Amino acid sequence: FSWQRPRGRLSQGLRGCSAKGRAKMQNNFIPIAVAAGVLVMSLSVHKVNEGHVGVYYRGGALLENFSEAGYNVMLPGITRMEQIQVTTQTDEVTNIPCGTRGGVLISFDKVEVVNILDKNHVISTVRRYGVHYDKLWIFDKIHHTINQWCSGNTLQEVYIDKFEEVDDRVKEALQTDCADYDTGISILAVRLTKPKIPEVIRRNYEEMEAQKTQLMIAVERQRVVEKEEETERKRAVISAQRFAEVSEIKKRQEIAEEEAARNMSSIRDSMHLAASRAMADANAYRLKMEAEANAALLTPQYLELVRAQSIANNSKIYFGNNIPTMFGGSLGEGKK
Repeated sequence: FSWQRPRGRLSQGLRGCSAKGRAKMQNNFIPIAVAAGVLVMSLSVHKVNEGHVGVYYRGGALLENFSEAGYNVMLPGITRMEQIQVTTQTDEVTNIPCGTRGGVLISFDKVEVVNILDKNHVISTVRRYGVHYDKLWIFDKIHHTINQWCSGNTLQEVYIDKFEEVDDRVKEALQTDCADYDTGISILAVRLTKPKIPEVIRRNYEEMEAQKTQLMIAVERQRVVEKEEETERKRAVISAQRFAEVSEIKKRQEIAEEEAARNMSSIRDSMHLAASRAMADANAYRLKMEAEANAALLTPQYLELVRAQSIANNSKIYFGNNIPTMFGGSLGEGKK
């Protein structure tokens, strides 16, 4: 029959259409799957900044592990990541009102707390106090600690006398509480600005400081005058001592010169005496030698010879009975 042929053609057409549809669907599924994979990967890969660690919540529960800085992977849509800083950070607490023991209301514009969270305490601290743990242990605690300190001191002590102690007191209080509850938070430093006080009181303090400054200037001027007078006295004493020392040196010099002159005179006298004594000794020795020589030379024979020579050399002849005595003995002896 002729009606069966169209039926076969229709079934073949339908089969051709279904094959083409499946092929088209397969071609469309591949890019969709790739796009979905890329989307899932982009949502699962996340970055943790340097100086932070990543903590994860899954179904609202905090997981036990944390991730280090860098790229990490999590299940998107199921797991949520929060970054917790584990390097040194500075929390600023502003506008802290407090009342002194006398009832004066003052305020601190800013308090800076330098702190660091130990990495090993991240999970336990976040589990107990949340990712904003510093609000409880630093921001709120600062208000309480400063108000306690202010209420125990007068305005004079808070503003001037004990102001340099407040940072150490606040640091000690914060660190004690953090250590008692094992938070892993270390308080490194606390810095406070000068508190704001009522304008009238501030002007009074300024006037007091001005008067103190004038008093300090007067006292310092008096000290300068006293120092100058003391310097002048010391200068006069030094000058007098120097003059006395110079006079003493000159006197000693004159004495030394006189002693040297006396020594020179004594030496000259000694030399002259020694020379005179040597000359006298030499003359005495010469005379002694001459006497000894004469004693040895003037023998009777030599004297007789000299007499004979003298008579021979005498050109005078004496006549008469009175012949000079000198020759009397000899002539008499000649006559005999």
